Amino acid sequence: MTTAASGRTIVLSPAGRIDHTHADGFTQALAPYLRDCTGGGAALLIDFSKVSYISSIGLRALMIAIKQVKAQGGRMALAALTPVVAEVFRISCFDKLFDIYPGRAEALAALEDGA
Repeated sequence: MTTAASGRTIVLSPAGRIDHTHADGFTQALAPYLRDCTGGGAALLIDFSKVSYISSIGLRALMIAIKQVKAQGGRMALAALTPVVAEVFRISCFDKLFDIYPGRAEALAALEDGA
């Protein structure tokens, strides 16, 4: 997973599959950023443009992440879901749990406006 900063937003860009084999690594890579995603801290954007698939265990990691961020008063958004990932989100109704944007630029603009 690559990491970048844009203003007061941290952008995480996982790649490949977030499935049973890779979900633990994704969760561990996400953890330090979740701790800092508080009301006064940086917002968090996860750019899914390079994620080819997400399974239920990957969705579980995201559900735990958004619950933590919301409990801390932080802001988190997702962007650029590939068609397969977007379909998984739609079928599982996870598209209702997250602020999801078609691209990174739109998500960054929305997160910065909400600062």
